Amino acid sequence: MRSDKMTSENMVGAPLATSAVLMAASKHISTNCRAENKAFLHCKKTDTNPEKCLSHGHEVTRCVFSLLRELHGKCPKEMDSYSGCMNYYGNEFELCRREQKQFECACPLNE
Repeated sequence: MRSDKMTSENMVGAPLATSAVLMAASKHISTNCRAENKAFLHCKKTDTNPEKCLSHGHEVTRCVFSLLRELHGKCPKEMDSYSGCMNYYGNEFELCRREQKQFECACPLNE
C-alpha cells in the first residue's frame, strides 16, 4: 500500500535526495543545474584524476540540494505526491503521469 506520508525532506527540513525524489525532480535538475553538470562532466572527461573534479562535484550537489529546497518550498504537496508515487512504483514514470502533471503544473520548469 502506498504511503501518503512520504516526504522529500527530513525532520529538520533538509532535502532527502532519495532516488525517487531525484527522479521526480530530474527535469528541473537537468534544466536548472545544467552549467554545473556540464562543468563536472567536462572535468571528468579531461582529467583522469578524480580529485581534480571534486569542487565541480560539490557544485553539482549544492545546486541540486538548493533546487530541491526551492521546489519543496513552492509545491511540497505535489512534490511529495510525485516522489511518493515514484518510490512506490520503482521510479516508473509511466505509472506516475498524473502526479507528474500536478507537480509540473505547480512547479513549472524555468528554462
